Amino acid sequence: MPVLTPPPMLTADSSALIAEIEAYLESLPAPARLAVPRICPLGSVLRPWHAGFPLPAPTLLDRLLRRPPRPAPLSVADHLALTSRYLTSAGWVQGTMWDARGRVCLLGAQAAVLAHGFGTAAEARRGRAQVMEVLHSDGHCVSSPDEFNDSPGTRLADVHRVLGRAELRARTLGI
Repeated sequence: MPVLTPPPMLTADSSALIAEIEAYLESLPAPARLAVPRICPLGSVLRPWHAGFPLPAPTLLDRLLRRPPRPAPLSVADHLALTSRYLTSAGWVQGTMWDARGRVCLLGAQAAVLAHGFGTAAEARRGRAQVMEVLHSDGHCVSSPDEFNDSPGTRLADVHRVLGRAELRARTLGI
């Protein structure tokens, strides 16, 4: 005798079907994360966001004194380039410095670059000044890069464009 399966339970609003689909989707394994995020989502080569910049290495004295290594030297232009790369790698967020998923705002990306041992706070401050110069030359009446980041009309592409122009300006100035 053949086994008959009961017909799917359908209600007027299809809530049973939706619940069944949601239960199925929750049972699927989580998508695999890349071990090393891409610098550009359209690129084909996996590289860390700090590729091309040497990691800070502790000296013998640093090891003996059990202190962190000195920050890797960085120009203002390089700081802005790494900030843009970190935003691509970690993800971008508005309204907060970082969120539970690890996404960061413009200031959060600058802080992360510093926290990973690249450059000093002086380069970050000078980089923010370059960003402000670009914002003012574009006609944005904002009091800080963070205000621009958190503006409802700002998109990630806008932040990358401003960082790229600020980086180019810093390279032109030789800083």
